[in-house]
Amino acid sequence: MTGPSFRFRLERVRVIRERKEKLAQRELAVAISRHSSTVAELRSADAEVAHARDEQRVAAARSGSVSAAELLAHQAFLERTEAQRHQYASELEQREAEVAKRDAALATAASEHKMLERLSERRRGEHDRELARRELGALDEIAAIRFHRSRA
Repeated sequence: MTGPSFRFRLERVRVIRERKEKLAQRELAVAISRHSSTVAELRSADAEVAHARDEQRVAAARSGSVSAAELLAHQAFLERTEAQRHQYASELEQREAEVAKRDAALATAASEHKMLERLSERRRGEHDRELARRELGALDEIAAIRFHRSRA
């Protein structure tokens, strides 16, 4: 005896939650990638600032052969590189906040999806137990009928 097949009524919702989780995973991956590239840009900017400072020191150390215009040019270059480094540092903070936000969104989406998965499994187990109970009842009924026939 077979009963009705299992049908999870919230299957469409479960599929949507699963898609939402996968989308959150992709968004987190993109955020992490952006974070990594910003870290690389910041390291590059740090090296450029260090190089500009070294050049300024070398230019200032040369005695007599450095004009004021050249010192001002070195100073302007140093200030531009420091400003760019500051911009990358600010961008890195934003990227870290974005990664944290995407990570939290992924955790929420994953827990919602997992909750529906567990509910589906629990309902499938209930369905299977009910089906087994009905089959056992049918077998008991067949056995009782045979028993009564054999006594008669």
